[in-house]
Amino acid sequence: MIRRLALLCLALAVPALGQTTLNGAGATFPYPMYSKWFSEYHKAHPEIEINYQPIGSGGGIRQVLAGTVDFGGSDATMSDEQLSQAKTKILHIPTVLGAVVPAYNIPGVSGEVKFTSQALAGIFLGKITSWNDPAIAEANPGVNFPNQPIVVIHRSDGSGTSFIFTDYLSKISPDWQGGPNKGASVKWPVGLGGKGNEGVAGMIRQMQGAIGYIELIYAVQNKIPYGIVKNAAGDFVKASLESVTAAAASAPKMPADFRVSITNAPGKDAYPISSFTWLLIPAQSKDAAKGKIIADFLNWMVNDGQKMTADLTYAPLPDNVAAKVKEAIKQVH
Repeated sequence: MIRRLALLCLALAVPALGQTTLNGAGATFPYPMYSKWFSEYHKAHPEIEINYQPIGSGGGIRQVLAGTVDFGGSDATMSDEQLSQAKTKILHIPTVLGAVVPAYNIPGVSGEVKFTSQALAGIFLGKITSWNDPAIAEANPGVNFPNQPIVVIHRSDGSGTSFIFTDYLSKISPDWQGGPNKGASVKWPVGLGGKGNEGVAGMIRQMQGAIGYIELIYAVQNKIPYGIVKNAAGDFVKASLESVTAAAASAPKMPADFRVSITNAPGKDAYPISSFTWLLIPAQSKDAAKGKIIADFLNWMVNDGQKMTADLTYAPLPDNVAAKVKEAIKQVH
């Protein structure tokens, strides 16, 4: 009996001795995907726990630069100036592709509303203020829009989702480019702020007349209607795995450091508000053992994790990008 108890104590003690916890923070855009990955990786490696705080891309970049996390997450690439502040080389590792969608709560309208780029820019600039404005109605013949004020909802925190959306707006609207321009945090001309994709989604659900921008999975999970957007080729395209993949395929060639924008991509089937999202990985970890685990996780993410993306409405990395990512991971130690 004593021997059995001793063996049991030993068995319980062994995992605790070898337990390693990795801490990350950043983007909410890929958070549903990352939660799934970190859980599945833990099942395969019970001795490794990966904690990730969805605090927004701005927070993820700040914490990586401060060295308070083992890795960060961002939908906005770090600037040259930010990279120059880092104590060690920071790698941008693309993980999945996603879409930002204009989600809305229009009384009496439950179907898919079509948005031209001019209409979206006008709404978020505060120039289009009612749902029955001709700029919206003309693209949607047969839809009976109410004479309801538009309530714009935007992010209150530094956000990669905001970066993607404003990057798109700055490409399609000279007024937007010359005004708020693009960034994780911009001076919004109108609207109310919500924290995280969850906060914006919640406000849209609660407020009649609201419109905001959120990552596709948050619209799907919260059952919020979202619009079809006119792309650079002149076609109205709905956000989907296929249309996000088409955006990546028709976008500029992937640079060596993976810092690329694929908004307003030229392809006929491309959804125009698409983006990669990145893990921000220090090439040299402060702890060599953690560096090895991070490299192993990243390889698992490219090989096994990509098979899980479709269930959560993210598009997997294109094969040519995945091959380049595997090469980049060799720098992590």
